[in-house]
Amino acid sequence: MAKTQLNVRVDEGTARAARERALARGVSVNRYIEELVMKDTGEAGQAFVEAAADFMKQYESVFVEEFGKDGKEDEGR
Repeated sequence: MAKTQLNVRVDEGTARAARERALARGVSVNRYIEELVMKDTGEAGQAFVEAAADFMKQYESVFVEEFGKDGKEDEGR
């Protein structure tokens, strides 16, 4: 996978914490930040899927009424 350089500015305390956490995990600061972002986006994606599933459950009857059970728009309208 191709890598892109990303420059960010953080306060010294945050930078120190990132270096310490990366060292404790035995990874580079780059890898540590990359893992944090990947985890965060994965959780957000999962939350979206769960919210979409809840929405579909809640409004299933409306969709069935509008489009029928086979998903096609009711041709009687």
